[in-house]
Amino acid sequence: MKKLLALMILFTTSLGIKAQDQWISLFNGKDLQDWKISENPNSFTVEDGLIKIDGPRAHAFYVGEVNGGVFQDFELMVELKTMPKANSGIFFHTVYQEKGWPEKGYEVQVNQSHGDWRKSGSLYSFNDVRETYVNDGEWYTTHIIVKGDHVTVKLNGQTVMEYVESADENRPENAGEKRIDKGTFAIQAHDPESVIYYKSIKVKVP
Repeated sequence: MKKLLALMILFTTSLGIKAQDQWISLFNGKDLQDWKISENPNSFTVEDGLIKIDGPRAHAFYVGEVNGGVFQDFELMVELKTMPKANSGIFFHTVYQEKGWPEKGYEVQVNQSHGDWRKSGSLYSFNDVRETYVNDGEWYTTHIIVKGDHVTVKLNGQTVMEYVESADENRPENAGEKRIDKGTFAIQAHDPESVIYYKSIKVKVP
């Protein structure tokens, strides 16, 4: 009986921590042990329970056990704060790469006052938001919902962007791997003048 129980526990663990129908944190509030950082690891630190982004381009990819690190349909809830002129991004359906901007998956823009006209809530280059819904220096939530090929982004509970990939008649032919598929999440350090804080990153899958 003990052997059977041990095998069951081992089997469950090997499948990863399921995020089904409940919010599960992807950031433990202490360190970045479940995240793999590309290019410039020093751009990401944890201070006072917060992820602080401050430095040259880098991306932190989630590589932990929740859902085996692979997500298809999901809800992602992120609590964050930008400082003046800051730019960041939240990627989904992506995969770790050593250098450059992630080539796989989509980016949800994080930007209130950076020079880029694409503001927070944009599905970058596919359905962009010009309006600014939150202010630098204040905590707010970005809620990303992916169901099938339908993407919804809410800021502080307000829907600011919806996109249906199959209905996009203007989708560029060179979009490549920027498409609905499956993969992990990543957060972005954009440039040395962009300071951003991430307080919480939670996911739920159906």
